[in-house]
Amino acid sequence: MKLGYYPGCSLHGTGREFDESLRAVAKALDWPMEEVEDWSCCGATSAHATSHLLSIALPARNLALAEAAGYDEVLAPCAACYNRLARARHEVATDPDLAGRMPELLGRPFANGVAVRNIVEVLQRACSTLSQRATHPLKGLKVACYYGCLLLRPAEVCDFDDPEDPSSMEEVVKALGAEPIAWNLRTQCCGASLSVPRTASVLRLTREILTDARQAGAEVLVVACPMCHSNLDFRQQALVRRGEAPVPVLYLTELVGLALGLPARELGLERHFISTRQLTTRLAAIPQEVA
Repeated sequence: MKLGYYPGCSLHGTGREFDESLRAVAKALDWPMEEVEDWSCCGATSAHATSHLLSIALPARNLALAEAAGYDEVLAPCAACYNRLARARHEVATDPDLAGRMPELLGRPFANGVAVRNIVEVLQRACSTLSQRATHPLKGLKVACYYGCLLLRPAEVCDFDDPEDPSSMEEVVKALGAEPIAWNLRTQCCGASLSVPRTASVLRLTREILTDARQAGAEVLVVACPMCHSNLDFRQQALVRRGEAPVPVLYLTELVGLALGLPARELGLERHFISTRQLTTRLAAIPQEVA
């Protein structure tokens, strides 16, 4: 099965470590993953506020490119990109009039036949492989899995997990030998793109999420969204300056990479605002079984 890779804007910019860690993990796991050629912005958080048709046509163009390249699936690691591509696929599939307009709008045939996957979904189905190839299992590490909004909602579009009580990310964490903790705010919004226009609101939401994870015993919080990572990592600096204990925030692919024994620099861990050095030092001290 051919897996197309749609990085989206963030993974080529502010979320470079997500892209780097994903590529490193894909190579280690022998995934036949190829970047979709000539991909363009999916519209993310702004297109749907301007035009509904535009918000469908922009992601549909990328699906059409993937379809023409012969991919069976497209992996969109960014939660916002995943949501937009999956929503476009859903709306075209359920609206015959919209489907009929797509070829003319896109300037190419479009059968809407490519499945859209997010990184949690793809890693979940690789859990048995992860368990076998985790040369540095994360024994005893307490992990808070944070889903946020766009991976799970709306349920009719993001139908890979329970939107109220998800478990897919926890399954991946268990496969790595770590311990996913039970906590309350794993599906609460972090403020998303309000980070600049309403910074105070994002700081409040960030504090609530991090405090809940910390009180539940989390040593690290894992995400699968560049915006969530930005808010919880970058904005956490202000909370740390006020005396609150830091909680490292990792992309799920970075955590997987550590369990696979990949170097921290190859995973982009040095780019985080909240230092991951104490975490990697703690993991390096975990005794590894000799085969």
